[in-house]
Amino acid sequence: MPILFPAIDLKDGECVRLKLGLMEEATVYNADPADQAEAFRAQGFTHLHVVDLNGAFEGRAVNAGAVDAILGAVGTDMKVQLGGGIRRMEDIERWLDKGLSRVILGTVAVRDPDLVREAARRFPGRVAVGIDAKGGYVAVEGWAESSTLTAIDLARRFEDVGVSAIIYTDIDRDGILAGINWDSTIELARAVGIPVIASGGLASMEDIERLAGPDAAILEGAISGRALYDGRIDPTEALARLARA
Repeated sequence: MPILFPAIDLKDGECVRLKLGLMEEATVYNADPADQAEAFRAQGFTHLHVVDLNGAFEGRAVNAGAVDAILGAVGTDMKVQLGGGIRRMEDIERWLDKGLSRVILGTVAVRDPDLVREAARRFPGRVAVGIDAKGGYVAVEGWAESSTLTAIDLARRFEDVGVSAIIYTDIDRDGILAGINWDSTIELARAVGIPVIASGGLASMEDIERLAGPDAAILEGAISGRALYDGRIDPTEALARLARA
């Protein structure tokens, strides 16, 4: 069954969505992230994708209190993965000890790939790599800087080291409901042996149908943000469709 991950992006302690990754283009959807997490749990979701946006820019946990509240609200009913500002082994250990299902390492995957390899070895199945691409090239530091690496180049660095998943975001589609970049996402999934989760642009029930289709079967799942908050995707119908897949 493909997994649909509802997204909670944290900025200044609130649940927001950005447009094209721009912090100044934030829309607040819920001032209480724990309440939002509980709402997703009640709708039947079993997984949750959380990003500390401030942390991604500052390189440290900024919204730790909100993440703690989310974990307290959902307990063991949801598997929670967290990214944003996690760049040291002690940060990885601390978050996993708090009950996260897995941590997502993004900027550090470019800056310090050996740390990712060591973390994946020490915590099997609990370390994912976040690959965010803009114009075909990986972006880091909260999407503020571009690198010279392509998504496939970066993903191949972590083949056979125990990374549990790659979360692939097309920044040019994030938060604008333009639809997932299926071609690039599926190309990445075919290029590596690591499970890939699609992120950025999931817009409608048509995207859910595509996720449930045979060509997307290679993907572990997809992340949805604005489309769920705006009601463009019906949670009950979407989960039922994916279950049938």
